[in-house]
This record gives sequence, C-alpha cells and structure tokens, in this order.
Amino acid sequence: MPEEKKTKKSDKKEEKKKINIKPGMTVKVHEKIKEKNVKGVEKERIQIFEGIVLTHKHNKEIGNTITVRKIASGVGVEKIFPINSPLITKITPIKQAKVSQAKLGYLRNSKKKLKETKI
Repeated sequence: MPEEKKTKKSDKKEEKKKINIKPGMTVKVHEKIKEKNVKGVEKERIQIFEGIVLTHKHNKEIGNTITVRKIASGVGVEKIFPINSPLITKITPIKQAKVSQAKLGYLRNSKKKLKETKI
C-alpha cells in the first residue's frame, strides 16, 4: 500500500512538470487551505484562484514560481505560487493571450484587454 501512495505523488509531480505555463495564460490554481473553526476543529479544503500569469520565474529549478493576477471587486490581487509546493494540487490552463513580452508588469496599470484564444 505505501508503494501506491508513492506512485500517486510521483504522478502528480510529473503532471505538474508537463504543464507548460507561459506569461499571458489564464490559469486556475487549486490550492489546499487549512482552516480552524470556532470549536478548534481543523478542516482542509481546496480554493481555486483564477487569473492571468504575469511571470514565470526559475523555469527548470526546484523553486520555480508563477505570479498570478486577478481583479476581485475592482481591486487587483496578485499571488505568487511555488509550482512544486505540496499545497498546490492542480494548475489548469484555460486561455492563452497573445503577448510580446516575458514579464507582463505593464498589465498592472493598463486597462487594455488582451486578445485571447481558448486552449
């Protein structure tokens, strides 16, 4: 039985490596979150963060990260996700925008919409 768990974990890591994440992609990041309620019982749930990838840093290294930005209630929210973290369960690409730069910091200030194609 422990062998089955090891294969599942290795499959998840391989699945994360197969996804080619590029700046300009709209992605859904599934993240595990642990919460305590009033009684002190700890619960674990999965929260989905959907937004556009601004940067993808340290491409082939262990500590590679992506910066994802979304607009929530008129306020811009950015999160930095380490791709190899055990808290990240799944990353699913939705759309790919046509971009000409590797770092999309200019999207923080611009109001323009990017031309996107579904994947």
